[in-house]
Amino acid sequence: MTRILSGIQPSGELHIGNYLGAIANWVELQHRYESFFFIADYHAIGTVAYTPEDISRRVREMATSLLAAGVDPDKCTLFVQSRVPEHTELTWIFNTVTPLGELERQTQYKDKASRQESVMASLLNYPVLQAADILLYHADLVPVGEDQVQHLELSREIARRWNSKFGVQYFEEPKPLLTKSRRIIGLDGQAKMSKSLGNTVGLLESSESIWKKLRPAMTDPARVRREDPGTPEICNIYHWHEAFSPPETVEHVANMCRTAGWGCIDCKRVLLDSMNRKLEPIRERAADLNAHPERVDAALDSGAERAAEVAGKTMQETKHIMGLA
Repeated sequence: MTRILSGIQPSGELHIGNYLGAIANWVELQHRYESFFFIADYHAIGTVAYTPEDISRRVREMATSLLAAGVDPDKCTLFVQSRVPEHTELTWIFNTVTPLGELERQTQYKDKASRQESVMASLLNYPVLQAADILLYHADLVPVGEDQVQHLELSREIARRWNSKFGVQYFEEPKPLLTKSRRIIGLDGQAKMSKSLGNTVGLLESSESIWKKLRPAMTDPARVRREDPGTPEICNIYHWHEAFSPPETVEHVANMCRTAGWGCIDCKRVLLDSMNRKLEPIRERAADLNAHPERVDAALDSGAERAAEVAGKTMQETKHIMGLA
């Protein structure tokens, strides 16, 4: 069966941008592929500030959110990256075949390094760990967005270099699985939804909390009065409707906007109803998991055990080829 692998950093509770942009795809893909999904805590400690208590809490909240969102440990392998030490072991091995120039040319590194006074080696080395994540499990496909293709190409290059150095065809080059992911603009209507910008709606937020954020959220910037016709194509709230509302509602929303049949508040109330229909079952599952934390533990324990089995075999074979074992 074709194997896929994908990871997400533990930012705590998921927001709807995470869910629509990546996790909804995971839920679908786990039924079609042998799926390995992991919480990338090693990546997190290498790129953002943290405390031990904070990282532990964020991992826990992320695991709960993923399970509530529909990631099924009976259908996939869900685990925490740091519980499988072979990730960092293989990273060191791949460092020996990765030219420094390749890492310095990575777009993400250049962008982030330009905004930091003191650049940590972990930021430069991030793509090598990412290659180890993928190649450790011999993933055939990696679900990615357009902005992640460069890092995947480096993973393919590292596989080629390692295979060439040792005269074997052991690591297959993973292929990108370009997924349909929604780029959700935040409540400010200006930038991609991000916790650092404070423009998010949490996946598990209550209906009341969502409405407090939704009511003042940016809409069509050209529409000043209710009786003015709107332009749904440039309205952020309309695009949220496309993500949460059924097609017939989306069509009705567009018509009412163009004809000034609705004001923006009316449009947002209908959106809230659509969001609640999709999010309420997720909130209920999360509440149940929080009441029974042993279920989260069991899912992560089982996933780590399965991941370690595959990763251990890869490392044993890798070191044997290299003459290390």
